[in-house]
Amino acid sequence: MDDHTKDPVWKQAIAGSQMLLVAFGALVLMPLITGLDPNVALFTAGLGTLIFHIVTGGQIPIFLASSFAFIAPVIASKGKFGLEETLGGLMAAGILYILLSGAIRMRGTGFVTRLLPPVVIGPVIMVIGLGLAPVAVHMASGRTGDGAVQLIPQDTALWIAMISLAVTIIASVWSKGIFRLIPIMFGVVVGYILSAFAGIVDTTPIQQAAWLAVPNFVAPAFSWGAILFMIPVAIAPAIEHIGDVLAIGNVTRKNYLEKPGLHRTLLGDGLATSAAALLGGPPNTTYSEVTGAVMLTRNFNPKVMWWAACTAIILAFVGKFGAVLQTIPVPVMGGILCLLFGSIAVVGMSTLIRHQVDLSQARNLVIVGVTLVFGIGGMVLGHLEGIALCAVAAIILNLILPGSREAWGKAIYEHKED
Repeated sequence: MDDHTKDPVWKQAIAGSQMLLVAFGALVLMPLITGLDPNVALFTAGLGTLIFHIVTGGQIPIFLASSFAFIAPVIASKGKFGLEETLGGLMAAGILYILLSGAIRMRGTGFVTRLLPPVVIGPVIMVIGLGLAPVAVHMASGRTGDGAVQLIPQDTALWIAMISLAVTIIASVWSKGIFRLIPIMFGVVVGYILSAFAGIVDTTPIQQAAWLAVPNFVAPAFSWGAILFMIPVAIAPAIEHIGDVLAIGNVTRKNYLEKPGLHRTLLGDGLATSAAALLGGPPNTTYSEVTGAVMLTRNFNPKVMWWAACTAIILAFVGKFGAVLQTIPVPVMGGILCLLFGSIAVVGMSTLIRHQVDLSQARNLVIVGVTLVFGIGGMVLGHLEGIALCAVAAIILNLILPGSREAWGKAIYEHKED
């Protein structure tokens, strides 16, 4: 293993900036889609990462930033309850992680893996990706995410979206080294340049923005409707968190589930998400792109992530930087999202395949089938709808249907040893 812990400070700072660059595309894309402030997202990603490292004793080279799992729920909740109450719901989701972490500390991880086996989590993650497919298509076609307003002529938008998508695909498949980890950046830059030539970039916000400005922080408000709507959504990212901790453990050859312990990593994630919602930022999650960068650079020094976090916090106060991000035209983001949302769905599918979930069994077929239709179809029962409803339905069906229950068990430990 390469020892980077003795690197001089300037080398650690450069490595941290590189890690932020890898995370950057997805980090700012989530708030731009949901209408949150990208400068606040940068600040809360940095703050959340620092909180995580303090809670876990600075042992894991991990970076936390905007979670894509919450895109559809945030959009739906903002339309239904407004921004402040949506933030209250997101804060409650963070508190669920904290409670889950306490339960794991007292009872161990067994009950989590029994309650949320692959047959439950796989289809819920698929719903997160596939449920967002219309948003990607609307944006690629030059419309708002809900398809209500045509912002840019469709033919122009589709050309820009498809070229942005093609560049992102080429960068992710054919690029070498660190460039392979920043395909979103390539897609955005090329799409932005094309949009400028097409005359659809409005630079007025950049000219009006101050160089230095305090991010537009927003305080949450609380209502049971928004809280009950958002809490079930947190279930899938909680399991995704376990997968990410295992993945970084694979890379560094350490078992982080034992030391510092899953209860600490989940507590760090929960506190980071609640802190983000308290300031008006998106919920945080561990970033697998950064895990890929750690693997590629062989730089296992967790201090590098402190530098990445501090860089994000400093950038959050550059007003013109946020203004540039907010001028990225809709079709550029739409084209890239066609790949990103599809990739999320594939993660769910691979969860079912990797853990050999037998879909010829009636109980498994029922759980996956009902979950997909409830989630993608937008079924509403009381305060629950979409991803939240399908997550609850999947858990209940798994608990009440007879037959042998699939488990993570062996597959998780195989993953650990890969």
